[in-house]
Amino acid sequence: MIAIPYLTALSTYFSYGLLFAFGQLRDFFRKIVDWWRASTLDGYAPICLGLEDFYIRRLYLRIQDCFGRPISSAPDAWFDVVERYSNDNNKTLKRTTKTSKCLNLGSYNYLGFAAADEYCTPRAIESLKKFAASTCSTRVDGGTTMLHTDLEECVARFVGKPAAVVFGMGYVTNSAILPILMGKGGLIISDSLNHNSIVNGARGSGATIRVFQHNTPSHLETVLREQIAEGQPRTHRPWKKIMVIVEGIYSMEGELCKLPEIVSICKKYKAYVYLDEAHSIGAVGKSGRGVCELLGVDTADVDVMMGTFTKSFGSCGGYIAGSKELVQYLKYTCPAHLYGTAISPPGAQQIISSIKVILGEDGSNRGTFGTWFSSMHFFGSMSWAQKLARIRENSNFFRSELQKMGFEVLGDNDSPVMPIMLYNPAKIPAFSRECLRQKVAVVTVAFPATPLLLARARICISAAHTKEDLVKALEVISGVGDLVGIKYFPAEPNKQHQEHGTIKLE
Repeated sequence: MIAIPYLTALSTYFSYGLLFAFGQLRDFFRKIVDWWRASTLDGYAPICLGLEDFYIRRLYLRIQDCFGRPISSAPDAWFDVVERYSNDNNKTLKRTTKTSKCLNLGSYNYLGFAAADEYCTPRAIESLKKFAASTCSTRVDGGTTMLHTDLEECVARFVGKPAAVVFGMGYVTNSAILPILMGKGGLIISDSLNHNSIVNGARGSGATIRVFQHNTPSHLETVLREQIAEGQPRTHRPWKKIMVIVEGIYSMEGELCKLPEIVSICKKYKAYVYLDEAHSIGAVGKSGRGVCELLGVDTADVDVMMGTFTKSFGSCGGYIAGSKELVQYLKYTCPAHLYGTAISPPGAQQIISSIKVILGEDGSNRGTFGTWFSSMHFFGSMSWAQKLARIRENSNFFRSELQKMGFEVLGDNDSPVMPIMLYNPAKIPAFSRECLRQKVAVVTVAFPATPLLLARARICISAAHTKEDLVKALEVISGVGDLVGIKYFPAEPNKQHQEHGTIKLE
C-alpha cells in the first residue's frame, strides 16, 4: 500500500477536479451550440456515452502526444521516434518525415533480442524464406509446421513442464484459456492487481470471482478459508474447483510475486495455482526460467504456467505449460488454438533461437548465467557480459540510483520493471515531453490503467543498455525530476538501499 503524502493527494484531487469542472462546463456550452445548430435529429443515439467518453475528450486528448508514439527502427537500446505535430490542440496528430534518435526506456526488450542478433536473426530470415511470413491457417487445419511442434517442445523443456501449447497472442492466452479451465460452480481467486487479460478471462469464464489484497498471502488464506466454508452462492455446495491466479512480476508495480507462500497456502487448501509469467520468464532466475527458479519453487507445484514471447524473447505470442493431459485438453477445446491463426514461422524460429542463446545451446555464453564478472565487465561489450547477468546488474543499478536521487520507485530488486510515481495529472505530460525533448523515451501510465491517484512513469531496463546509456538516462531523469517536482523523498547520495527492499502498492 502506497502512503501518499497528504499534500500530494490533495493537489492531485484538486487537479482532476479542476479538469472535470472545466470539461463539464465546455460540454454544457457545446450542447447549447449543437442544439442551436441542429434542425433535425438523425435518430441515432451517440455511440460513445458516459464518463469514458468524457475522460477521452477532456483529459486524454490533451496529452495524447505522450502515448502511441510511432517509431521507425527496431526497439533496441536506442531507437528512432517519429516526430508529430498537431494543428487542432492535440485532437489529431500528424506524422512528419523527421525522426529523433532516443534512448529507449519503454520497450519490453529485456534481453535485447528485439534488435538484430548474430544467432537469431539469420535463422528467422531463413525460416521466412522457407515457410513465408504466415501459415494462413489455424493450428488444427494447415497451420502447424515443424517449427511449431519444435517450439512447444522447447518451451516445455525450458520452463520445466511435461508439455506446452503456444498461441499467436499473449493477451489471448489468458483471456481465452481461463474460460476453458473454469466455469460455473468454480471459484477464481485473483490478485487485486492482476493484468486486464486475466480479469477479462476470469469474467468470461462464468466462475465466481473473489479478489485478495495485492501480493498478500495472509489475506489470500483468509479468502480461501471463508469461501471454502461458505461454498457456492445460494446452494452452498462445495466448489467444483478453486484456482488462485497470480503474476510472476506485476507489470505496473515491478514487484515479484510471493510465490513460495502462495503455493504453500494453495497446497493446504487444495487449490490450483495459475502463474502468469509474462514479464518474468526469461528475465529473472539463474538461467532465465522465471520466478520459480528465482524463488526456489518447484514447477511441479504450479499447475498452470502461462507466459508470453513478447518481452524477453523478442517475438510474439504466448504459451501455456502444464501436464500432458492439460495441454491435450486445451488443444481440443481452446478457441484460440482451434480458430486463431498460428504464430508466424519467423516468430516461432525467433523464440526457439533466443531460448537456445539463453541456455547456451548456440555455442556461446552470451545468454547463460555463467561465471559472475565484475561490474566493469557487465557494462562493457556484450561479448563479455551474459544477457541474464547483465539485465540483473542493469536493473539493480538503475533502481538503486533512482532511489538515491529521491524518486519514489516501486518494485523489487532483480525486476527490470521500475515505476516512478508521478501522481499529479499535470506531471504526466510534463515528465514525458521533457524526457523526449532530451532524447530519452519513457512510457507514462495513468487512469484507467492505474488507480486515479497513482499515475506513474514505467521504466523498462534491457540487457542491451550499456553503462553509458544508463548514466545518461539517470542524468536526464534527475534533471526532469527536479524540474517537474517528483522527487518525493530527500536525496540520499551516500546511503545504500537494502538488497531486497520493496515498496508495496495496492
